[in-house]
Amino acid sequence: MSEEKIQQHNMAPAQPEEQEIDLIELAQKVWAERKLIFKACGIAVIVALVVAFSIPKEYATSVTLAPETGGKSTSGSMGALAAMAGISLGSSSGEDALSPELYPDIVSSTPFLTSLFDVRVKNEEAEIDTTLYAYLKDYQRAPWWSMVVSAPFKAIGWFASLFRDEEEGGETRLDPFHLTQDEAAIADALSSKLAVSVDKKTGVTTLTVTMQDPLISASLTDTVMRSLQSYITDYRTNKARHDLAFTEKLYEEAKENYTEAQEKYASYVDVNQGIIKQSYKVEQERLQNEMNLAYQVYTQVSQQLQMARAKVQEITPVYTVVQPATVPLRASKPNKVMILVGFVFLAAVGCVGWILFVKDFIKSWKTPKADSPVGGEV
Repeated sequence: MSEEKIQQHNMAPAQPEEQEIDLIELAQKVWAERKLIFKACGIAVIVALVVAFSIPKEYATSVTLAPETGGKSTSGSMGALAAMAGISLGSSSGEDALSPELYPDIVSSTPFLTSLFDVRVKNEEAEIDTTLYAYLKDYQRAPWWSMVVSAPFKAIGWFASLFRDEEEGGETRLDPFHLTQDEAAIADALSSKLAVSVDKKTGVTTLTVTMQDPLISASLTDTVMRSLQSYITDYRTNKARHDLAFTEKLYEEAKENYTEAQEKYASYVDVNQGIIKQSYKVEQERLQNEMNLAYQVYTQVSQQLQMARAKVQEITPVYTVVQPATVPLRASKPNKVMILVGFVFLAAVGCVGWILFVKDFIKSWKTPKADSPVGGEV
């Protein structure tokens, strides 16, 4: 048994050497076909340059927003002022129910995207001055191969349109609930050009807009930022604004009632001056009490109106623009270096795989086996 163990121990170190020999043989096999690899890489460089320069340039503009921290309450000076007026405002922390994590969903929603269709855009050369919808539909450049691929589908669509009934002329109103095929396609294209990221720890929001023109990219970024701020503000102040509108209605009614009671009292006193009858005094006291009651209601509603206005102002979110929109100087896409490296890498890997595996497999498949029977011999 000891001799067998010694033999096994002596034979074990030979395995790494065999593996090393195999690697050397593979390297030699690849090196022998180096001309093929160099040719493939040269062709890949040419193809990569054609592809890189065929893709239209795109410019990205980013803005960074630092939103106001949530969880505010109406305590402090606002709470004291409300208590003096006899009004309880409660806590406004529930107003901040819209989480920043929902901002990407808001920007990619159909109503938000369609609200941007009528935004006016203009390029640096002033050659384009139209709506965003028309710009995305008529002024987008595309690689030559996309036009080649889409040509058959366009021809089929044109041929099918010959058999359709022509629609009546006139402008159709945009309906976000029921979009046409063109409107849905433009909305999807616009959604792919808008990106929103939110830092969960700090709440900082970064909005990025990518367009084929640098000026349009910067101006649209500013527009989208303001639209997003307006949407969030409307959402958070919705209930408070409804309460304010209701309080304003009550204020107008109370003011009208007080003015009417005041006029009635003044008119009665003017007409009945010098009369000492008790019935006139009773009527005067009644009109005076109605006027005082209307004044009290008017004063209380006036205080509530001021507090409702203050509440709307208080819960309105405030955003600090950390990084404003600026016109980009360099294109963000396409990355020509990465395209070149990727094509060369794929060409080199493909050639190595062909040399090491596919080529030998094809040779062994074409070459008949030596032990196969020839003719009818057994």
